[in-house]
Amino acid sequence: VFTWGKGGHGCLGHGEDLSNQLLPKKVEAFAEQRVVAASAGEHHSLALTADGAVWSWGDGAFGRLGHGDQQIQLLAKKVEAFA
Repeated sequence: VFTWGKGGHGCLGHGEDLSNQLLPKKVEAFAEQRVVAASAGEHHSLALTADGAVWSWGDGAFGRLGHGDQQIQLLAKKVEAFA
């Protein structure tokens, strides 16, 4: 998975690096994973891996990441409700 664009809110999944990415940059959290689908909102992103796991990262406002809180996730985190 590669992300680029506005880096605020952790929506690109590059950890503490919140800078804007002008070129595609690999999301290292998926280096050993096979991602079969991905989706992006204005301030968050989600990915589905081949093993059926759902991952989310970015701005967790309103519970949109599915982790039971409203925290910003700077790195992809598995949504345990689907585990």
